[in-house]
Amino acid sequence: MRHRIFNDDGDEDLVFVMGWGNRWTHENVSWLLGTLTEADYRVHAFELPTNIDDFKADWLEPVAEYVRDLDGYQLLGHSAGALIAQALDGADNHVYLSPWWGYGEGFPDPVLEAVSAVPTTFPCLPIGDLDREALGELATDHQIATTPSWVSPAFVRETRRAQRDLLTIDHDAVVFCSLRDPVVDLQPIGERVPAAHVVLYDGGHELFSSAARERSVDLLLAALEDGSDAVEERPTVPA
Repeated sequence: MRHRIFNDDGDEDLVFVMGWGNRWTHENVSWLLGTLTEADYRVHAFELPTNIDDFKADWLEPVAEYVRDLDGYQLLGHSAGALIAQALDGADNHVYLSPWWGYGEGFPDPVLEAVSAVPTTFPCLPIGDLDREALGELATDHQIATTPSWVSPAFVRETRRAQRDLLTIDHDAVVFCSLRDPVVDLQPIGERVPAAHVVLYDGGHELFSSAARERSVDLLLAALEDGSDAVEERPTVPA
């Protein structure tokens, strides 16, 4: 687990748990980090290991231990980062971008169940193409080229277990997601988050890699500051 602070002189702490394969050096991740620091947040950003054999030890506990030392913070989790973020304590407001609370339709349950039983941590399972259509129109060649293409059976087993063990989502949490997202299952979002707290955008899996990001960023910042009060009257962002 890699951790870095951006804008150490910021007025307010914000914990950003990035998605699987996201890197600080990715241009669109850098755009989001810049947006957050320009809003005067002290951003505590976490890069996730891309292959794990224990969800709690490898992903959850390093972040959970870190946030215990923060005296209040805002929480932003993207994709797999939202799978971690939903289990953290102490945040004032919770905002989730395309939360990976279930595998997308390209990963049938019987297949996932079968590969989960294979006793290896070697990344031997292809994840398919995470291209611009999947991620967002603004995804760069560098981003696509440096996104891993393989995971292990142990990774599948541990992430599915974490998805089954989801906690009750905070009552004023806000979710930003796209109906065209091929990576995540949207049903767990609908089951756990009121429709008025879900903001739809037009694009792929990554809001920050989608052309709609400029039209969504003000509402994203408002949700981080004010929680669901910022979006209850605006459940969608115009295309």
